[in-house]
Amino acid sequence: MTQQFLEMRNITKVYPNGVVANENVDLICGKGEIHALMGENGAGKSTLMKILFGIEQPTSGTITFKGEKLNLKSPLDAIDKRIGMVHQHFMLDEDLSVTDNIILGIEPKKGLSLDYEAAKKMVLETSARYQLNVDPDALVMDLDVGKKQKVEILKALIRGAELLIMDEPTAVLTPQETDELFKQFKILRDEGHTIIFISHKLREISSICSRATIMRGGKGLGSYDLVDVSIQELSKMMVGREVVREIDKTQATPGEKKLEVKDLSVVNDELMVVVDKLSLSLHSGEILGIAGVEGNGQRELIDSITGLSTEYSGDIFVNGSPLAKKEPVKQARNLGLFHIPEDRLAYGVIADGSIVDNLISNRFLNPEYSQFGFLDSKKINVLADELISTYQIKTDSKFTPIRMLSGGNMQKVVAAREMSEDISVLIADQPTRGVDVGTASFMHDQLVKIRDGGAAILLVSADINEVM
Repeated sequence: MTQQFLEMRNITKVYPNGVVANENVDLICGKGEIHALMGENGAGKSTLMKILFGIEQPTSGTITFKGEKLNLKSPLDAIDKRIGMVHQHFMLDEDLSVTDNIILGIEPKKGLSLDYEAAKKMVLETSARYQLNVDPDALVMDLDVGKKQKVEILKALIRGAELLIMDEPTAVLTPQETDELFKQFKILRDEGHTIIFISHKLREISSICSRATIMRGGKGLGSYDLVDVSIQELSKMMVGREVVREIDKTQATPGEKKLEVKDLSVVNDELMVVVDKLSLSLHSGEILGIAGVEGNGQRELIDSITGLSTEYSGDIFVNGSPLAKKEPVKQARNLGLFHIPEDRLAYGVIADGSIVDNLISNRFLNPEYSQFGFLDSKKINVLADELISTYQIKTDSKFTPIRMLSGGNMQKVVAAREMSEDISVLIADQPTRGVDVGTASFMHDQLVKIRDGGAAILLVSADINEVM
C-alpha cells in the first residue's frame, strides 16, 4: 500500500444560489501514484480539483497534504504547497516564448535584471530530466497542442509541484502524443510525483492508473483498485447504467449529392502542401468518415469546406452551388451547412455569452425567433430549455456564462446548437471530444438520426473506433 499523500475528506461545495457541486466527497491518493478521477460531464470533478488548487474554497471538509492541513485561498497558496495543475484549456501567453511563459512570476535575476540565460538553462535541464523535449526559444503560438501541454507541465514542475492535477490531458492529443505523455507520467511517478488524471477515456485510465475515484451527481461513489474492476464496470458506475457501444443503425441509402470537393489543395505558412488535390463527394443519407492521426491536413480541409479559410485552390460545392470566397461562412450557412468545430473555444462558443446566447446564436436573424430586430425571448427560452433537456447539459440556469461549464458540457452546447438546425450538410469535427461515454453514445445516435432524416454528414475523428 502506497503512503497516503493527499487526503480530501468530506468536501462539500454549495454555491450562493444553492447549487450543490460537491457533497461529502473523499479523495485519497498515495505518493508516487497515478490516480484517476472519473465521472460524467458535470459530476463535480472540476469543482473538486478547483478546490484542491485553491481556485474555489470548500463550504466544509478538510484537505491534508503531506500530513499538513491546508487552507488554500488561491492558486498561489496551492503552488506554494507544491500542488500544480495543467488545465484542459491552457493558461499560456501565445505571444511569448516558452521560457518567458514558464518563468513568469519566478524570474531569475542577475542584479536587478532578468537572467535570461539562467532561465533558459533551467527550462532545458528540467525538460531533459523529464524527457519533455521543449525548445525554450520557440514562440508558444508556433507550437502544436502536444508541445503546449508540455510547456504547462514544465511550468508546474519548475515551480516544484509534487502533486500534479492533469485535467483531460489527452482530449486533444494524437495516439502517438498520448503514448509519449504516458511515458512522461511514468517518469514522474517513479520519481515520487503523484498525478491526478481526469479523463473520460476508460482504456487510457486502465492502462496508466493504479486506482480510480468515481463521482456522480456531485458525490463520490468510492475508490477502486483498477486491477479489480473491468472497463465495463467502470463505465456503468460512472454513468449509472449500462452503456451500449454498438450503434443501432440501418444500412445507409445515399441520395442526392450534397457536398462536393474537387481537386482541393492547401499550402500552409511553411509552404508545405498539407492537402494535395483532394476530391470527395457526400450524399444525403450517409456519413462519410475521415480517419487518421491529427495534423495530416484534416483541419485545413475542414476550414476550407466551412469557409473559415479561403487559402486553397480547387472547388467546393454545397447543394450544387459553388462556395464563393467572399463571405463563405455566411453562404455555407444559408445553404444548410453546419459545423461542430474541433476547437470549440476558438470557433464554437461566444466565451462571454450565456448558455442561451450560445444555443441560439445561429438564429439571431431567423424570423421565427426575431422580428424587426427584436428577439422573441419567449420562443428562445423554450428552445433553450428543450436543448438543455435533450442534450442533458448540466447547469443550474440557462443564463449561466458558458465559460463556467466543464469542457464536456460546453461541447454539448455546441453540438445541441448545430445538430438542432435544419441540416443539409453537417461537418462534425471531433464531435465527442471531451465528453463521457454516455454522452458520446447519445451523440452517435443523434448523428444517425440526422443522417436518416436526409442530411449528409462528414465525420472527422482521430478515434478509428468512432469512425468505424
